[in-house]
Amino acid sequence: MRGLDFSSWQGLLSTLFGLAIITLIGVGIRLLVMQVVQQKREAANRQINERLKTLIAAYKTLGGSFTGDLSVDPSHLRDLRRRAAELAQGDAVTTAEGTVLLPVVDPGEAGDRARRIRDAVEAALSDVILLGTEEQVRLAARAATDMVEGRPIHTAELVVSLRDFIRSVLDLEVIPAALAIPRQGPLRPAGSGGGNKGGGKAGDKEGGAGGKGGAGAGGGMGGMGAGMGMGAGLGYGAGRSGDDDPERGP
Repeated sequence: MRGLDFSSWQGLLSTLFGLAIITLIGVGIRLLVMQVVQQKREAANRQINERLKTLIAAYKTLGGSFTGDLSVDPSHLRDLRRRAAELAQGDAVTTAEGTVLLPVVDPGEAGDRARRIRDAVEAALSDVILLGTEEQVRLAARAATDMVEGRPIHTAELVVSLRDFIRSVLDLEVIPAALAIPRQGPLRPAGSGGGNKGGGKAGDKEGGAGGKGGAGAGGGMGGMGAGMGMGAGLGYGAGRSGDDDPERGP
C-alpha cells in the first residue's frame, strides 16, 4: 500500500499500470500451472483407459466360458500328434481275429482348436503381466510357468482378480458374496465356416451380376435385329407397291 500513489494523475496511472502488470503475471502463471496439471491428468486418464481396455480384453479371453473343459492344454500340435502316434503304437485291441494295433489318431479340428485357445491365453497372460496389479502379475506368471513346463492350467483365480479390479476402477458395486458365480475358463474360438459362406455369397453375387449383364447384352442384340428386320420389310414393301402401281408407266 505504501507504493500506491493517488496524489496526482501521473501517480494514479503508474499505480494502475503496475497493478495491471502484476495481475497479468499472476494470471499467466495460474494458466500455465493449470495447463501443466491438465496435461498430466489427461495423460493419466489415457493410461488408465488403455490399461483398463487391455485388462477387460484379457478378462474376456481368460474367462469367456463357463461350461466344457475349463483348463488350457499347453501342448503344441506336434506334441499332440506325437502322443497320438505313441498311444496308437503302444495300445492294442484284442478281437475275434486276434490282436490289432490301434490306428494313429489325427488331432484334426480338436487339436487346432486347442492350439488357438492356447495362443489366445498366452497373449492374454502377457498383457496381464505387463499391465496387471501385483496379485494379477503373480497369478499370470505362475500360469505362464506351468504352461512352459507343460502342465494344464486353470484361469479361474486370475479371472476373479481381474473382475474385482475392473469393477473397482469403474466404481461399480461389489458383487454379493452370496452370489455363486461358476468357475470360468478360456474363451473357445469360433469355427472357421463363416469364410466359406461369405465366399459362396460373393460368388453368387458375381454370377448374378454376370447373368444380368449377359441378359442385357442379349436384349440389346435382339432389339438391333428386330429394328433391322422391320426396316428391311418396310423398304421391300414400298418397292413392291411402287412396281404394282397402274398409273406409273413402264
